[in-house]
Amino acid sequence: MIVAASKKARLELEPEALYRHCSTQTFGFKTTTELSSLPSLTQTRATKALRSAMGIKHKGFNLYALGPVGSGKRSLVETELSEHVKHLPVPFDLCYVNNFREVKTPQALCLPAGEALKFKEIMEQLLDEVMSALPAAFESDDYQARRQALDNEFSAKPNEDFASLEKEAEAKSFKMLSTPVGIVFAPIVEGKVISPDAYSSLTKEKQETIQAELKGLQENLQKVLRQVSNYKRELEQQIRELNREITDYAVGHLIKDVRGSYQAVPVIVQFLDALELDIAEHTADIIKAYEAKAATPIAGINDNVPLLRRYKVNVLIDHSKTKHAPVVFEDNPSYENLVGRIEHIAQMGTLVTDFNLIRAGALHKANGGYLLLDARKVLQQAYAWEGLKRALKAESIRIESLGQVLSLVSTVSLEPEPVPLNVKVILLGDRLLYYLLCAYDPEFEELFKLSADFDDEIERTPESQQTYAQFLATLANQANLRPLDAQGVARAIEHSSRLAGDAQKLSAHVSDLADLLTEADFIAEQAGQALISADSIQAAISAQFERAGRLRERILESTLRGTRLIATEGQAIGQINGLSVMQLGKHYFGQASRITARVRLGKGEVIDIEREVEMGGPIHSKGVMILSSYLGAHYADKQPLSLKANLVFEQSYAGVEGDSASCAELCALVSAIAQVPLKQSLAITGSINQYGQVQAIGGVNEKIEGFFDLCKARALSGDQGVIIPVANVQHLMLRQDVVTAVKENRFHIYAVSTINEALELFTDLPMGKADAQGNYPTGSFNALLSKQLAEFSKIQLELSKQAHNESS
Repeated sequence: MIVAASKKARLELEPEALYRHCSTQTFGFKTTTELSSLPSLTQTRATKALRSAMGIKHKGFNLYALGPVGSGKRSLVETELSEHVKHLPVPFDLCYVNNFREVKTPQALCLPAGEALKFKEIMEQLLDEVMSALPAAFESDDYQARRQALDNEFSAKPNEDFASLEKEAEAKSFKMLSTPVGIVFAPIVEGKVISPDAYSSLTKEKQETIQAELKGLQENLQKVLRQVSNYKRELEQQIRELNREITDYAVGHLIKDVRGSYQAVPVIVQFLDALELDIAEHTADIIKAYEAKAATPIAGINDNVPLLRRYKVNVLIDHSKTKHAPVVFEDNPSYENLVGRIEHIAQMGTLVTDFNLIRAGALHKANGGYLLLDARKVLQQAYAWEGLKRALKAESIRIESLGQVLSLVSTVSLEPEPVPLNVKVILLGDRLLYYLLCAYDPEFEELFKLSADFDDEIERTPESQQTYAQFLATLANQANLRPLDAQGVARAIEHSSRLAGDAQKLSAHVSDLADLLTEADFIAEQAGQALISADSIQAAISAQFERAGRLRERILESTLRGTRLIATEGQAIGQINGLSVMQLGKHYFGQASRITARVRLGKGEVIDIEREVEMGGPIHSKGVMILSSYLGAHYADKQPLSLKANLVFEQSYAGVEGDSASCAELCALVSAIAQVPLKQSLAITGSINQYGQVQAIGGVNEKIEGFFDLCKARALSGDQGVIIPVANVQHLMLRQDVVTAVKENRFHIYAVSTINEALELFTDLPMGKADAQGNYPTGSFNALLSKQLAEFSKIQLELSKQAHNESS
């Protein structure tokens, strides 16, 4: 019995099913210069999520944009945000000023947009005027006279007190003397200070009288000394009041004018009040700084003078030229680049800092708007992720060094006042990273409540092809490439379907398209063409294929030289050509693998040698178990499987994974059981379920082309071909040389839905259907298979009886 040619023809695919062409007739343009710009491909699901994130203002509704690298996540996000922020207000400016009461805690000033830089300029001008006005005021005759009067007044009072005390001492026969150790009193007898020896010769009563008088004088001396201290404090207070009065007279009106300009900004008014008091307390230092500056009038030489830096304004964020809320992408999201840092300068061999050395981070720059971060880069930077989460949870930015955060240093440093944070963070990353964060970071889902899942591909329709053409035009324009003609666009769209691995889809991997256009532009330039044509696109595709072809060519060469044993003609029992795909970076290629099966008497075991030696993965092992289940269910319903079978990938020296070879393994196994040879001119790929249905697999294009290349290298005989699952027909986007060979009937591609259809193609025998008694038609494959299984069972039964008789 031979399989009818009509049935075989029904399974064979027509050339039109192998490649879906893109017609230029639906475009309505000749070159992409006629098309409008389209910054990003349509991602409906992701766009909706992004717009929800932009609209929801509550805490924690930050967004994680997940998708493969090169899928245009950042481009789409920035495009949407650029339109959205146009309607948002410009956020506040930020500057730090000195906290005169607590120097290590600089004060943050949040000012209306554009005011920080103006305030800094006003303060610089004010400081210059103050430094000019104060020396003149304090050198004036009026000030000098009033200061001299105070000095004279308060210097006279201690003299009077000491003169009074001296008179009291003389009245009590004591002499008041000034010595290096202070004021002392010496007793006088007969008008002379007595010596210690003379004092010792006095009577006890006289000595006691002298001591009593001396004690009283010393007590009075202490009172006078305390009074002198009071005089000094009073003098200093009077001098401070005088200085404050002169300062107020000299610069008060200057500060008052500035204060008047900022009545609507209370924080600046409070700062100016504190500034005025501090200037009054440091007038002498200001005058010295003015004199030093006048002595060295070189620009910048006095910038690091502490007193001059004391009154500066450190502008961190200036929105004077900003028209809307910011969108910031931080390419290096280290901890300091996110939350800001405090720099240091070297002075006299030591590192010092002040509020002027505070620097803004990305959170400051994006405050009031949106911050875009690469999730992987954030997690790779030490403590950057923790710092970001802490800021988002606290809704404030606290600038601390890592040493402070980790308590590694105990030195005194600045603790700038925290700044209120109102920012929407959008993380860009892959799917695996997103799910890992969901699983292992309990705070992640609290802070990133929204996710935008970017598709790897989009539907291929006439409308989407037109949109794709617009996007290709935009890519070329952004990269300053040549425009594409209609045929070039069509070829790029066809290749995009190939990248997607589906004739009904288009790849959303923007970076791959951009790379292809760039290379095609170079080829067009070399050829002197003004447009990127279909030939340029095809040449770029071929160049990419060739560059990644070293290993593919070596494998093909080893097969052609007989090192790898792969047959492409003839027939063999228990031997079949399976197909697999190898990946090298972004590039994939297919190759044929010889799969063999051997059977003998046994107890129904199917041994996967790959699994036994731990070279087979779990999915491959599952496929072998499924085909074992199929074999038992279909051929061992009335008698046990009395065989033992071994399956192996010949000349396989690496791991085997996946179930796409389960169809090939089952065909080889039943061929070995039935002793029916299989055509070696055919290869097969597909997985199988327990009911014998052939299921779709991945990499179907690469697998077909891999076997085709081998057959072509050995010369196509017209009998060779590949068997694939029906479900994979929709994925076919084969190379043109394969399509041409099929069209010329030199190569064949068959699509099957059951394992029976595949076996009929391999053996040219009908499978046969069991009758009511379970018997198959004579000459059918199943009849031969059942006969062999029955023979195994018969032998097994006889051996069992013989063993039983011998034991009894």
